[in-house]
Amino acid sequence: MTPEPTVPVPPPGCPAHDSGLRVPLYTAEYAADPQAYYAHLRHYGPAAPVEIAPGVEATLVTDHATALQLLQDSSNFRKDARRWRDVAEGKIGPDSPVVPMLGYRPNAMFTDGAEHARLRQAITDTLARVDSRQLTEMAKRASEYLISQVAARGSIDLMNDYVKQLPLLVFNELFGCPADIGDRVVFGISGVFEGVNAEKANAVLGQAVFELVALKRAKPADDVTSWLMRHEARLTDEELVHQLILLLGAGAEPLRNLIGNTLHRLLTHDRYADGGLIDEAIDDTLWENPPMANYAPHYPASDMEFGGMKLRAGDLVMVSMTAANTDPALAAARKAGGRRAHLSWSAGPHACPSKDIARLVTMVAIESLLNRLHDIELAVPEDSLTWRPGPFHRALAGLPCRFTPQVVQRPNPPRATETSPRVEHAGAGRRQERGGVWSSFLTWLKG
Repeated sequence: MTPEPTVPVPPPGCPAHDSGLRVPLYTAEYAADPQAYYAHLRHYGPAAPVEIAPGVEATLVTDHATALQLLQDSSNFRKDARRWRDVAEGKIGPDSPVVPMLGYRPNAMFTDGAEHARLRQAITDTLARVDSRQLTEMAKRASEYLISQVAARGSIDLMNDYVKQLPLLVFNELFGCPADIGDRVVFGISGVFEGVNAEKANAVLGQAVFELVALKRAKPADDVTSWLMRHEARLTDEELVHQLILLLGAGAEPLRNLIGNTLHRLLTHDRYADGGLIDEAIDDTLWENPPMANYAPHYPASDMEFGGMKLRAGDLVMVSMTAANTDPALAAARKAGGRRAHLSWSAGPHACPSKDIARLVTMVAIESLLNRLHDIELAVPEDSLTWRPGPFHRALAGLPCRFTPQVVQRPNPPRATETSPRVEHAGAGRRQERGGVWSSFLTWLKG
């Protein structure tokens, strides 16, 4: 007698127990133990039905080989989010919490074919001009500033006092943001990714970057914005705004999570205790706890069967970088020396063009912190740490630490060199968003 097929049982506490077969990836339960969810999803085969927000359905690829096939197949899978059938049919409205991360924008992430090639070439050529020595100095300056704000008190929430701010300080300097524009970029990027008044934050960010483009049109400088503007692709102002927002987004949430997750690993694993294994800790983090857990949205060009799932044209298909990286079938290859065969930077024509920049900033941010606060340690038990819910990121809500308080003298920051991208200061009278992190940093730089 042939046994009846079994239906995979969701992990304990998973709302899929009560909502059919689609597994939700936006709950606190998922954030607390994602590997249990991935183990469950693997029972479906190489791909599985998930829900990434209430009422938002997707197919998630969890198998490494199948994910690689998807990422490299630009004939059968497209990136243009205007193909998303559930949005086109009105099943998902513009107010859905996942639309800011998945909705169409005319940038290199959401285009295909010749248009994608043109926009991506402009980005890769521009990023190739970033000097690693100058980038290192920018990251060191940002690190020293942020540490100087907390050094005397002997305690720090690494996520909120350090990791969250550092990438945006570096990128604001790299892109040549003046004070007022940079403050609004920080406000906008933070709001979009944290979902706090995301609609307003998105509008503030768009307006700030539009003003940055207008400023550089009138007064170009030696910075990423001006380099991108002068590229032979001759991007329009609208195209420039959207490519810059893409780069700023990639320099915010994923980078801060890479820094934070690597610091978490260093502080909670004794094997890194001697402090000389930061590079290895970064690799291990990218393999096991990557900053973007599930993303790489694609849409089938036609009805098909893929990964054991029947897909309709325009269905949302995503890759779980974490599940693919921790695919049991990949364990032997990783032990054999394939340390960087993970998919945390994606793969194929849409692979991350700024991975070298991200890795360098991560290394400098961590080295600078550990060199300055050499006895830093967790201030709470590891099992009391919480992870922010959400279907895309892998991010700690906080990372409280303690260290020996230091005497803080009048800051004497390392100044930018004449060959560094120049940061122009906005005139007085311009309204700045609350917080003014970038303005405060610029004031500190002036000494």
